[in-house]
Amino acid sequence: MRQRHVPQRTCIACRQVQGKRGLIRLVRTPDGHLVVDAPGKQNGRGAYLCPQVSCWETVLKGNQLSKALKMDIGEDERQTLRDFAATLTE
Repeated sequence: MRQRHVPQRTCIACRQVQGKRGLIRLVRTPDGHLVVDAPGKQNGRGAYLCPQVSCWETVLKGNQLSKALKMDIGEDERQTLRDFAATLTE
């Protein structure tokens, strides 16, 4: 029996490769907004993060997310991401 292909993605913070379903996708929508895309189906440029608080803190301190999404991240968007990261378990 053939093994089913599992899409692999890389966390932009820790650079660890995991299955697509094990990571959280952030999307720059076509109208320029930043959203957390839990199902992973939304249109737009995406970047993936591990569901670990340490990865989210790393990305929010640096500019990896801005580079990956090719957009400027405003303070209000950073705060929204911090609030989402607070719901994650370490």
